[in-house]
Amino acid sequence: MHPLSPTDGSSTDFVPDTIFALSSGLPPAAIGVIRISGPSAGIALQRLTGSMPPARRAVLRDLRDGNGDLLDSALVLYFPGPASATGEDCAELQCHGGRAVVSAVTKSLAQMTGLREAQPGEFTRRAFANGRIDLAQAEGLADLLSAETEMQRLAAQAGAGGALSRKTREWRDTVLKLAAEVELVLDFADEDDAQDLSAAFWQRLEDVRADMREWLERPRAEILREGIRVVLAGPPNAGKSSLFNALVQDGAAIVSPVAGTTRDAIERSIAFSGIPFVLVDTAGLRDESDDPVETIGIDRAKDQLKSADIVLWLGSEGQGPADAIEIQSRADASDCVRKSAPDHTVSAVTGLGVRELERDLIERARLLLPKAGSAALNARQATLVGQALESLQGVCEGEDGLLVGESLRQARVCFDRLLGQSSTEDMLDQLFGRFCIGK
Repeated sequence: MHPLSPTDGSSTDFVPDTIFALSSGLPPAAIGVIRISGPSAGIALQRLTGSMPPARRAVLRDLRDGNGDLLDSALVLYFPGPASATGEDCAELQCHGGRAVVSAVTKSLAQMTGLREAQPGEFTRRAFANGRIDLAQAEGLADLLSAETEMQRLAAQAGAGGALSRKTREWRDTVLKLAAEVELVLDFADEDDAQDLSAAFWQRLEDVRADMREWLERPRAEILREGIRVVLAGPPNAGKSSLFNALVQDGAAIVSPVAGTTRDAIERSIAFSGIPFVLVDTAGLRDESDDPVETIGIDRAKDQLKSADIVLWLGSEGQGPADAIEIQSRADASDCVRKSAPDHTVSAVTGLGVRELERDLIERARLLLPKAGSAALNARQATLVGQALESLQGVCEGEDGLLVGESLRQARVCFDRLLGQSSTEDMLDQLFGRFCIGK
């Protein structure tokens, strides 16, 4: 049974490091959810309500401060650890969401000995430290909290739900079994009837290597989180800014008949059919300029082309980067130079072809993004899977058994690091710092 403080006013020592925070949206709101986690969560709950509610059942209770004054009437829940979100004793207060109510309840909690306000991501970090989630799931949860489009949400849910974690454990288990077979062969190496590694061993090894290669060939999670970079490029007065404004449906870029009006790259994030894009309007490209500011803009435009996922080329036909989408812009203007075979003919003035261009961008983006609802590797995870694969690629028939065993061990270490079973504090600080205070 969880130890509870007495209600007769006698002294009870609190175990330190119990945290609390508002985990719902900022007030005012219909409901304000305040979470408490740590060894004194039950004590704090009893102090507020005067009695201990049944475990894992929502009950209505009056919340009172240390002087007995009424703070609010709220639904309260108690979750004894380790079967809780953080692996610790947890409590949840579902109060009215007014600023004064939330402030009064949190102030009362802060006055209790041993309780303090949580730091950003501290609830999730405790869940990780207590084995409720692994590092890959925590990264997926961070992505889920920051998801702004449907595709981001689906991919993040796959990560937070443990898809990558399950696959990594599957690889790790296979490698452990292979290592056990290697150890067995080494143990009997001096026997007259000693056997080499079986054909099944090499087949299982190749199967796991092929599976890892398939995951590494998938699009990375970063492109889904950051968006497909679509760069509009071409000479001055080619209609880049007008098309940019038509696509984002905003007057973000200045449109002028004066050449060189756009001096720096302008970026806007937008979603088409739930797919995240970053549209980039750039300075007009030309060989020379007497204006030093425009020259800097041209250099930056060239840098944007290097980082683009898709380029919309509004310049002379065939003069853009390889695989650029040829755009016949300003279709409404009588003085524009016509392209012989443009991919799209558009007019920002009349709207001609703009929606068709959007659909083309969507189709091209689908080829660059992870499949909807499937987990994707981020840069850290891909590095570790790549290192594990590199270790396994060095294992070949006829190699000394000790070297084979060491290669398998190195791969297992990479899998442990991916799941967070051996991680540095700096990396953990960076990850959990992405979370809000109440998560």
